[in-house]
Amino acid sequence: MPASSSPAVTADLIAVAVRSIHAMADGDRADFDILYHPQAVDRENSVQPPSSRVPGPAGFYSTALWLRAAFADLRYDIHDAAANGELVAVHSTMNGRHVAAWPIYTVEGDVDTVFPPTGKPFAMTQSHWFRVRDGKIIEHWANRDDIGMAKQLGWIPPTPAYLLTMALAKRRAARD
Repeated sequence: MPASSSPAVTADLIAVAVRSIHAMADGDRADFDILYHPQAVDRENSVQPPSSRVPGPAGFYSTALWLRAAFADLRYDIHDAAANGELVAVHSTMNGRHVAAWPIYTVEGDVDTVFPPTGKPFAMTQSHWFRVRDGKIIEHWANRDDIGMAKQLGWIPPTPAYLLTMALAKRRAARD
């Protein structure tokens, strides 16, 4: 699609991208089928569960379930969105509360680190980039303020007690 798309086409592309972000918080599996191309690739899944590393709606839905399992009250505030051709950029804030263990995975798919629940709220700024073709997302990547989130949740600087809790949580996750 050329960069000189009509305003209506641009609005449609932005709507798909924004809906996909909100679907991460509360969409069902059917929502992901509507939003993501069967060959859609998530360039941000190297630390996510192996089930998130498959192309298409199933991989993105798995990412949503992974986030929802650890973070209650998950929601996204959309601040800005713009499109140029088939590329859409969305500036947002992800909000939630850390209520369950959140495992991070190695490239090989093994549990690397587990962050035990802190019960604390967070608000993390993010910019998401989408390539949209034929009305569906074909590619996604993002920039996130992971350090800001980690500070809000008390992951850094870690206390000795939290480091011990992390080690125990990782042992439990590896057994499961």
